[in-house]
Amino acid sequence: MSAPSRRPFLGRRAFLGVLGGAGLAAAGCGALAETSGQLLASRLPLPRPFTVPLPVPDAARPVRPGRYEVTQRVARVEIVPGTTTEVWGYGGTFPGPTFDLRRGEPVTVAVRNELPVPTSTHLHGGVNPPDSDGYPTDLVVPAGYGTGHHGNAAEHDGHQHVERRHHLVKDYHYPLDQAAATLWYHDHRMDHTAPQVWRGLAGMALVRDAEEDALPLPRGERELPLMICDRAFDEDGSFRYPDRHDGDYMEGVEGDVILVNGAPWPVAEVTATRYRLRLLNASNARRYRLQLTPGGRFIQIGSDAGLLAAPVAHDTIPIAPGERYDVVVDFSAYPVGSTVTLINTLADGPARNVMRFLVTRRAVDDSAVPQRLSRPEGRPSAVTTRTFDFRRTENAWTINGHPYRPGVPLARPRLDTAEIWRLTSDFHHPVHVHLAHFQVLARNGRPPAATDAGWKDTVDVRPYEVVDVLARFHGYRGRYMLHCHNLEHEDMAMMADFEVT
Repeated sequence: MSAPSRRPFLGRRAFLGVLGGAGLAAAGCGALAETSGQLLASRLPLPRPFTVPLPVPDAARPVRPGRYEVTQRVARVEIVPGTTTEVWGYGGTFPGPTFDLRRGEPVTVAVRNELPVPTSTHLHGGVNPPDSDGYPTDLVVPAGYGTGHHGNAAEHDGHQHVERRHHLVKDYHYPLDQAAATLWYHDHRMDHTAPQVWRGLAGMALVRDAEEDALPLPRGERELPLMICDRAFDEDGSFRYPDRHDGDYMEGVEGDVILVNGAPWPVAEVTATRYRLRLLNASNARRYRLQLTPGGRFIQIGSDAGLLAAPVAHDTIPIAPGERYDVVVDFSAYPVGSTVTLINTLADGPARNVMRFLVTRRAVDDSAVPQRLSRPEGRPSAVTTRTFDFRRTENAWTINGHPYRPGVPLARPRLDTAEIWRLTSDFHHPVHVHLAHFQVLARNGRPPAATDAGWKDTVDVRPYEVVDVLARFHGYRGRYMLHCHNLEHEDMAMMADFEVT
């Protein structure tokens, strides 16, 4: 994945001609399988698993109270041992720095772009004003990019004129009036999210609050944010990504190297105590069903948008792109010297392994998982029901039969109300809603899975499934989005606006 392609993006009609019946024939016959993309194989020898120590991303440091400054830039880093990879990173790192934030303490993050392309940063899961939400045409543009690209402009995207707002540096304002939760941030540029996130434009953000502080959960070195994603590499160590004209990968790109915090199949030394693992699926398209081997349970304490009311135990955790699970694993259940491997039971071959934990010694453990974790707000009553159908039509990946039309809202919910949104699909579509958090009410008319618990912002809608969610619109009026978080689907127009009135 060297210099960015300067050839035009594959037209949406041309894409469907390439995809044709073959891709959706696979969706029709094999879509009930658990994979949701096409494998892109690496061209260099794969590193041996469990030889690289788990890195922990640096913490973001404010330049003064309430203000952070971060520069998106090109850097070369060692990901595969013995070679270097060019990344596009926040602060020149992959992942970007972790923002450790507190509820009720607003921050501003100034993003400067020194990359060769425009960007738009979305704080995924954040309850933010619309001008700081990372709308896909609200761009941070590097100095000297093109001609006539600065200031507000209307540019033609091949279908209609789209207003694009441009900045050299943009201040994103995050009020942080929301419960403690595991959030993340990533690029959200229209038609280019998938390759730009693949190159490294992603990181984690943790929101804390007094309710969480009062719990005896593992903390400090026993709290591990784990950003899980997959990538493919070329012979020279660069990220490999398909040409934008290659329709074989428009169902989604899956790599054969699993990275955790930017390291291939890393190993973490742990004591025989409880650890809090903040799990994030930051892959473009790959879904995981996580499991511990030779055995063990995940005690889920939180979902996308915050703590659960009470812990829930799972043997496996299905996690789609964009989803987060906050879990506790008790490594005292294993003898000292044990190796505990986190695997993905949805994959075979190299992608089956995720990472490994090595239990090194016993230690004092004053942590616990209480039976009462939080007192979340009650479930509001819905004022209406709307249906959003995620489907490939004759023209594109669409929502309610339309490819993305910036500025044309499919819904106008009222502020401080709740609605039932019925999500239907023809393929695996992890549906993400900006601003609004929701609870999963039903899958195909039946109760949701245990792993659907809590307030969420992303839900995996499986092939030919109907998922009902109760969405709460709180915080701000203005223009927001819902879209498929399979990033290749998103880039191929599976997005829609809604306007909170």
